Amino acid sequence: MDGNGVAMLDHEIARRLRLDRFVVLGRAGLDLYAEPAGSAIGASGLFRSCLGGSAGNIAAGLARLGAGVDLLTCVSEDAVGRFVQGQMAAYGIGARYLRVVGEGRRTSLAITETRIEGLQGVLYRNHAADFALTAADAEAVDFAATGALVVTGTALAAEPSRGAVFRALERARAAGAVTVIDLDYRAYSWASEAEARAVCGDAAGLCDLVVGNDEEFGLLAGGLAQGRAFAAGLPAAIYKMGAAGSETFVAGRSFRCGVFAVNPLKPLGSGDGFLAGTLAALARGEGLEAAVRQGSAVAAMVVAGFGCAPAMPDRAALDAFIREQEHAHSAP
Repeated sequence: MDGNGVAMLDHEIARRLRLDRFVVLGRAGLDLYAEPAGSAIGASGLFRSCLGGSAGNIAAGLARLGAGVDLLTCVSEDAVGRFVQGQMAAYGIGARYLRVVGEGRRTSLAITETRIEGLQGVLYRNHAADFALTAADAEAVDFAATGALVVTGTALAAEPSRGAVFRALERARAAGAVTVIDLDYRAYSWASEAEARAVCGDAAGLCDLVVGNDEEFGLLAGGLAQGRAFAAGLPAAIYKMGAAGSETFVAGRSFRCGVFAVNPLKPLGSGDGFLAGTLAALARGEGLEAAVRQGSAVAAMVVAGFGCAPAMPDRAALDAFIREQEHAHSAP
């Protein structure tokens, strides 16, 4: 394999990503973190707010790294929805494909803690605003000017959002945009595992790159033991293995990437950071191996910082972190 993995990527996919314009489809919400770090939710008298939701975090990570990005989502017609819109503007995330919805829809609210052991969190998803996304919303996207559509699996768990995802994937593919899915399987969102397997499997079949962990690929394969082989059989996949790093499969070839050693504050947000860092690097023309390594660095920085979206680094911070890690490991 060549040193930077360029030959592993289809040339048309690499070229399209250089447009450096992403549309991210899925949930954006409000996260409340108990303060100070280590505090239990029930004992905390102070909570710090930030942008959250897997799609919101991925979009924030891309924007912080200099990529052009729009969110394709719905938020509620209330103060929480306006909070999300304000956060998007602060990060530089485009809102032209965002729709505000009423009818009792609510933007998701997550309340969580900042700690590794015994982490507790509560997610409020009643009549979720992001599930109101429709095929008409997908029809409004200019995919001809889009490098890649990134969809999160949670958006597939209910209608009409499910139909919106499939319509967006169909239109993106027809326009030549790269299609990416972060499987993002949350069992509580689905009526059954069988339904999740069928729907997510159909969506994965429409994607140029499938990203997930052992549980998520195991879901598609019908068992944990078959997950890696399933990922290896896809045109392109990144199989995340937690502390063991990741394995990337493209066109019958593969490589592994380890993790960066940090003192983590929480286990949350690493996958969102990983995908944002990887895609932003590919959009800059980096080779695949270099891009995955940068994704791993962003993941480490996110788990070591406050929140998920706020912990996403800019390019200067990411480069400095990688240099420091290289220096630490090269020192005698």
